[in-house]
Amino acid sequence: MLYDLSQQVLRTDAAGMPIDWISYKDAARCYHAGLVLYSCGNLLYRVHGGISALTGMQSVIEISSIIATPSETQSKFHHLPNYTPPLTNNTLFSRDGRMCLYCGNTFKYADLSRDHVRPVSQRGKNTWNNVVTACKRCNNFKAGRTPEQAGMQLMAVPFTPTHAEYVYLRGRRVLADQMEFLKAHFPRRSPLRMRVEAVVNKALINREREHQSD
Repeated sequence: MLYDLSQQVLRTDAAGMPIDWISYKDAARCYHAGLVLYSCGNLLYRVHGGISALTGMQSVIEISSIIATPSETQSKFHHLPNYTPPLTNNTLFSRDGRMCLYCGNTFKYADLSRDHVRPVSQRGKNTWNNVVTACKRCNNFKAGRTPEQAGMQLMAVPFTPTHAEYVYLRGRRVLADQMEFLKAHFPRRSPLRMRVEAVVNKALINREREHQSD
């Protein structure tokens, strides 16, 4: 069986709260060190190790898409009420679905930019609630004005993601079972919830079609 070795493993703490993404190598180290408390999701990798001189058996580690490890100090503040995830362009663009919130078109990451709804020149802050994804054309047209001053209308209200949402936004290629797991930790009224549900439902439909065609 051939594996996509770039596929990330979702790591959680002992309570099942998402922490971050790790590579299959880091996941294998967790299994080998006995740090995996439990696992769920689908089988991602089957890693073969060395052959025992005593038994002649080859060691095998089966890595699931989601693993739980002992809590770490760095994970304790993720769930505090005043916690705010770091703001980066990639996660901002992912939050807005790579869509310019002024013209409504989707673009490649290289063609997008960070726009301050209330410009910095007008005392606007560089925070999640004051920044949106904008194509470079719309951003240049808006310049140092507010949307009202530029005669432009925002297509969605910017929001600060929770840590679980932030983990989702940082994922390079999130699998359906990982999406379903993360979605359970999203706020009920999260703008991301509907988008994730649509992706998961589409994946389930495609999987069902594949089973029927076999």
